[in-house]
Amino acid sequence: MLKRTNSILIVEDEDIIRSSLREFLVDEGYQVGVASSVVTGMLQAKKQDFDVAICDVQLPDGDGLDLLRRLQQLNPSLSGLIITAYATVENAVEAFKSGAFDYLVKPVIFDDLSNKLRRLFEYRELYLENQALRRELSRRDNRDEIVGSSKAIRQVQDAIRKVAVTNATLLLVGESGTGKELFARTAHQWGTKQNERFMVANCSTRPESDLDSLLFGSVGNANPQPGLFRLVGHGTLFLDEVAQLPLATQMKLLRAIEKLEATPLGGSEPYKIHARVIAATTRDLSAEIEAGRFQEDLFYRLDGSKICIPPLRERLDDIPELVESFISKHSRAMGRKATLASSDTIRLLMSSQWRGNVRQLDNAIERAVMMCEGTHVRPTDLPPDLRGADQPLPDTDDLRSALRHYERLHILRVLDQCPDKREAAKRLKLGLSSLYRKIEELGIDL
Repeated sequence: MLKRTNSILIVEDEDIIRSSLREFLVDEGYQVGVASSVVTGMLQAKKQDFDVAICDVQLPDGDGLDLLRRLQQLNPSLSGLIITAYATVENAVEAFKSGAFDYLVKPVIFDDLSNKLRRLFEYRELYLENQALRRELSRRDNRDEIVGSSKAIRQVQDAIRKVAVTNATLLLVGESGTGKELFARTAHQWGTKQNERFMVANCSTRPESDLDSLLFGSVGNANPQPGLFRLVGHGTLFLDEVAQLPLATQMKLLRAIEKLEATPLGGSEPYKIHARVIAATTRDLSAEIEAGRFQEDLFYRLDGSKICIPPLRERLDDIPELVESFISKHSRAMGRKATLASSDTIRLLMSSQWRGNVRQLDNAIERAVMMCEGTHVRPTDLPPDLRGADQPLPDTDDLRSALRHYERLHILRVLDQCPDKREAAKRLKLGLSSLYRKIEELGIDL
């Protein structure tokens, strides 16, 4: 895969300077966007993340130093160069205070610009690597920690914290992929049995005939089993998809919870149960009772301590934190350099439907980290289905905005399938120059 081209935004109101800078930088191999004012510069930056902004100090509708500050608020990883007509100590100090890496004096000497950009990108690469290392050193191993700070997730955390310390039986209800096992592990860690074992039994992946002996053990056969309730001891046993237990096994589970005893399959002597039970399901247990597939007594025993895990679409504010956590996890596992997601990527992820919830997001970021060549995950690194034509249109009544959104997604899909621009233009029934103009207008990162 080709290395991602560094991108530069030029904000300069003089046509000759702007066009000559653009021509020089394109020849140098950079991807270049241009603007002639503060307003158009901000519009360009909202459409696309740039690595560097070159801003003239004096613009027709504002100050270039203030513009640079605003651009860096929009994209904290952006670096800046300031163009000034006068090389004075005062101007240099003001430029550095505004967050500029360096400044250029009119008329701009191309060799000087080239050298300063080379040093800037060398410094930028070292800085981003340093920031990534700092994050890794300061980040605890959070595989068993809940990520997110949205209201929905805070409410779940508060409920789990209250139930955890009681060591009471707990029921977690939520769609597939919402992370019910992670919440169960959190409840175990926050409880008084945190130093005991945590074991998982997935009731949907075993034949029904095996589930009884898996949980409660078996005796008097060629392959006796101790059972997970014995193996876990005083720890926590997590029963995933508890609704898929056979009815007879559900009755034994109810007795284990209420009477704290169980009898192994084929045996006659009961043994004491010391484990805490946390159960989870994706099914509506009330409907399962109506269908005769779930014991009503067990339902009432579990339903009193029920906590509902929200789907990802109800906690979209958590996506930036989740993405950063997943990028860190997968970059560490694969030995990749990716540390962050671009703002374009975050916006795209927050507009997706996430039928597979957090698990789907995790898988998407794993793929993106695998495809990413630099430090920032870009929309083009994501799975094609997340940026294809099946994406929902923006929630707006503005027809132009909706059409622009669809147009961008459609061109991205064709370019992903056909990297050759001439062939892509033919498929889109556009001239090559028109395709390049569309790519620039829509802020498509190649």
